[in-house]
Amino acid sequence: MAPHPGGLTVHTDVHVDTEVHVDIEGHAGTGSVVRVRGLTRRFGGRTVLDGLDLEIGENEFVALLGRSGSGKSTLLRALAGLDPDVAGDGEVDVPANSSVIFQDARLLPWQRVLANVVLGASGAAAVRRGQERLAEVGLAGRERAWPNQLSGGEQQRVALARALVGEPRLLLADEPFGALDALTRIRMHGLLRELCERHRPAVLLVTHDVDEAVALADRVLVLEEGRITVDTPIELPAPRQHRHPRFLEHRERLLAALGVTQEPASPGGRPATEETSR
Repeated sequence: MAPHPGGLTVHTDVHVDTEVHVDIEGHAGTGSVVRVRGLTRRFGGRTVLDGLDLEIGENEFVALLGRSGSGKSTLLRALAGLDPDVAGDGEVDVPANSSVIFQDARLLPWQRVLANVVLGASGAAAVRRGQERLAEVGLAGRERAWPNQLSGGEQQRVALARALVGEPRLLLADEPFGALDALTRIRMHGLLRELCERHRPAVLLVTHDVDEAVALADRVLVLEEGRITVDTPIELPAPRQHRHPRFLEHRERLLAALGVTQEPASPGGRPATEETSR
């Protein structure tokens, strides 16, 4: 147990009376991988997360939506233990074996692809696992390539392989496809869902894309003013079709929760949307 800048303390085995306790040993309770109670985060005089509660079950895929500045990335960073210098309080219970994937691949340019995947590990077993994950993301044979020899989509595949190489119980994904073109993003959706079904981590996906959330998640949350205002299961047959009536119902309901109203189609046949203030 060690104090961090800002006076916060990571709580592992024994209880210490401090402002924030993060249990990283995976004691979230039966069936729960993540348990958050009363989580508050403040930046200056602004409260970004306000007494937030959250549970994520074993193997559950949860998508988190919210307007810009709603606290989505702040919540993910709290779960990842990446905000030790942020003022706040509450309890965060997550497994020690967690991984994070960001919008940018964050590959080390001086390391080859395989070395980036097995970063921090060594030995024949680690190399074998890295090769297996690269094959799963469609990059078999690219182990000795340099990151700058890969496209943006390929770099993100390497980041996904790296996130899964340690068989995490929890995968945290912060808009991992936001910088990709539309076609690459659709392909990555299918790949992520396939890999999650195979390796079965619990997933928290932060996204601005309502269609992405409905296409991938078992459950979708909406974060507004530091609290979860919508928590809805997505029960749709696989593969999910964007034109399925229930898909469209979920989409419309979530857009409304985000303050986006859809108007009738314009003469050109394209529906107009506008964001309303509350």
